[in-house]
Amino acid sequence: VWESKRWLRSRKRTAATMASVINGERVSGDEIRSQNVMAAVSIANVVKTSLGPVGLDKMMVDDVGDVTITNDGATILKLLEVEHPAAKVLVELADLQDKEIGDGTTSVVIIAAELLRLAEQLVRDKIHPTSIISGYRHACKEAVKFIQEQMTIGTEELGKDAIINVAKTSMSSKIIGPEMDFFSKLVVDAMLAVKRQRNGKTKYPVKAVHVLKAHGGRAKESRFIDGYALNLTVSSQMMVKRIDGVKIACLDFNLMKTKMKLGVHVLVSDPEKLEAIRARESDITKERIGKILEAGANVVFTTQGIDDMCLKYFVEAGAIAVRRVDKADMKAIARATGATLCMTLANMEGEETFDASMLGHAEAIYVDRICDDEVLVLQKPKAKSAASIILRGANDFMVDEMERSVHDSLCAVQRVLESKTVVPGGGAVEAALSIYLEDFATHIDTREQLAIAEFAHAMQVIPKTLAVNAALDATDLIAKLRAIHNAALKDKSKAALKWVGLDLHAGTVRDNRKAGVLEPGMSKIKSLKFATEAAITILRIDDMIKMVPEQEGGNAYEQALRDGTLNG
Repeated sequence: VWESKRWLRSRKRTAATMASVINGERVSGDEIRSQNVMAAVSIANVVKTSLGPVGLDKMMVDDVGDVTITNDGATILKLLEVEHPAAKVLVELADLQDKEIGDGTTSVVIIAAELLRLAEQLVRDKIHPTSIISGYRHACKEAVKFIQEQMTIGTEELGKDAIINVAKTSMSSKIIGPEMDFFSKLVVDAMLAVKRQRNGKTKYPVKAVHVLKAHGGRAKESRFIDGYALNLTVSSQMMVKRIDGVKIACLDFNLMKTKMKLGVHVLVSDPEKLEAIRARESDITKERIGKILEAGANVVFTTQGIDDMCLKYFVEAGAIAVRRVDKADMKAIARATGATLCMTLANMEGEETFDASMLGHAEAIYVDRICDDEVLVLQKPKAKSAASIILRGANDFMVDEMERSVHDSLCAVQRVLESKTVVPGGGAVEAALSIYLEDFATHIDTREQLAIAEFAHAMQVIPKTLAVNAALDATDLIAKLRAIHNAALKDKSKAALKWVGLDLHAGTVRDNRKAGVLEPGMSKIKSLKFATEAAITILRIDDMIKMVPEQEGGNAYEQALRDGTLNG
């Protein structure tokens, strides 16, 4: 006792010395670990109730009063103004999962928080954090190996239905869940339309699918367009509304009456010459438009303005001109049609020219009417395929959430099409991992065994949260699920039971492979890896030193009086 008191006194003395040396506050040991775990669990509790097909939505109101209604984990955490440094790690974790996979952002945060909570209990039981970290790494490696060898199903076995089922599973927890049969086909058609070959590999870029929003109308009035749709229309109503055999020029300068630059002075002695200067200003733009049209362009897009005088030339030529095109849209159109984005017509010699090789090509362009708005559809671009989805909904909140839901589904479908593997959903993988890792832990003869056993226990948090959110008896369902997976692991004749997961609508367990509840295999593996790494990052912290910000200003008179500088 006397030794421990002496150690405590010396520790306090060291902390006091440290505080006097650095201009800041130091928190270390169990105290900082407890704070970090509490912050992580608090973040997980925010998103926990939004997990699963019967999860609830959150209403986020920012400092200026803008409202966002969503149950997407990454969006919720992005809108939270998190101050605690450890909690920020989980926010970044959800953002990473959203960028890498697109789906599973809520579950990755819940797993990471549960791993931290159980690790803190081990630390209280006098297990060193280094042993826990080593055990977690070992368990994660073994879990990934188990998923790849035992739980993955090739999409070749299941056919195209597997891809549609993945889209449905992703949508089941979203606002478009009731219409998932309709939207899943929309999403799969859009992803298959943007198939590309790159270096011998097949790619399905999500960015190639352009999502437009138009409020008004039912959700089922949403539609897929094979081409690139723009939320713009022709610059003049006198222009033609459809052109076949499109040759498109993409410009990044304005086509307005040329004006002298600021600071340029023109001294005119003869008033008649003033009119000639004005006429020349108009002719410069007319010549530019003439060069573009002579090169064969029949559609001109510009990121800047076109004045009414110049629109006349396009109308006379039977061409379509579109002004104020968004930069991102312009780059996407140039990529899809093979056009070169032209910044200026000036060449190396200083002359103005426009080469036909800078034009992009597409099958057709036409104006389509949606609700009260007109959209411009570029059909079947020649260089790279493009697809568009036009979403309809009752109001802006609904349409925004629909866009997030469709994006998540597109990402999930992309991962399945590229990796060609799926795993059963509804907590089947987590329940199987829990049983397998518990058994695996008994074969480890070091103290890592305890960390692996806790990792196995942490896996149960997903099926448990799913059941709680569905207002079901979680204890009873988890017990049934564990018994089934234990039988599947121990008895080879019952191996087919490993696909069993939760049926949250009926409140029972079922074969989720047959039911079509499927998720991308990559999503599960990455979320486990990300959650483990995030938990380890926070667990490694045993000290936090927070610097006190320097106070600027202050009372200059009082300071001068104290220093004695007022007396001269």
